[in-house]
Amino acid sequence: MMRILIRQLRVYQWVKNILLFVPLLLAHETSDPTRLLDVVLAFVAFCLCASGVYVLNDLVDLDADRKHPTKRFRPLASGVLALHSARALIPILFLSGFAVGFIVGLPFFWWLLAYVVATTFYSLKLKRVVLLDVLLLAGLYAVRVQAGATAADVPLTPWLIAFALFLFMSLAFLKRYVELRDSTDDASTVIAGRGYKPSDAVFVANAGPAMGYISVLVFILYVNGPSVQSLYEHPLRLWLLVPVLVYWVSRMWFIAHRGEMHDDPIVFTARDPHSYVVALAAAAIVVSASI
Repeated sequence: MMRILIRQLRVYQWVKNILLFVPLLLAHETSDPTRLLDVVLAFVAFCLCASGVYVLNDLVDLDADRKHPTKRFRPLASGVLALHSARALIPILFLSGFAVGFIVGLPFFWWLLAYVVATTFYSLKLKRVVLLDVLLLAGLYAVRVQAGATAADVPLTPWLIAFALFLFMSLAFLKRYVELRDSTDDASTVIAGRGYKPSDAVFVANAGPAMGYISVLVFILYVNGPSVQSLYEHPLRLWLLVPVLVYWVSRMWFIAHRGEMHDDPIVFTARDPHSYVVALAAAAIVVSASI
């Protein structure tokens, strides 16, 4: 039962909430125990609420998931978790998450509430609206970054939000591309639970990488900003991150074209050794720019 619950709560998806720590890291405030504790609590609150949304989403999409080649193995779709158990989980997860979020502070609580409302609306309606679903998915990642900055009480530049929006818009398109590529439906048939047709894969495959490369351009503008110049001893070294970002974005789409991508690019990244090497290289560049 514990394994079933872990699968249903999609604990592996909690890796997305690591984004809450990004503003604290970029502000060089990780040594402040109060700020760090607040972000840890914020991470817990987001994880609990995110799992609540996942359970709700699986209840709403039950029929569509049972027809999906991989989603039919989810606990609810496969029948290994009872519907009444799933319904009982939803208020427990939401109330627990909101309680932890309220401890962090009221400003953070409002961002957490906005995240829950937006993700719930996405699950119930907007994920079936072409393009708007991608914009909302990218926005939800940006909300995590903003919520992390609020929890840590550190400033957040508009450049960082713009960078996050374009980068995660690319990943949202990537998620859709994988779904379209793996679809067994007719090219002119709308995929169950989505507003896309398999024939849309060409457009998505063109728009996705473009969004990723725009995020690199935004990063270049961000690096030249006054806030970055004051935070780093050698800010010019941050330019080395540009080829690293271009490589990672290009590789993600290259792998997707080969048919080797997991249906969720964030989860794929968490399991991809090459992405860890890229992350280590990026960390080394940031450290060298700081000292």
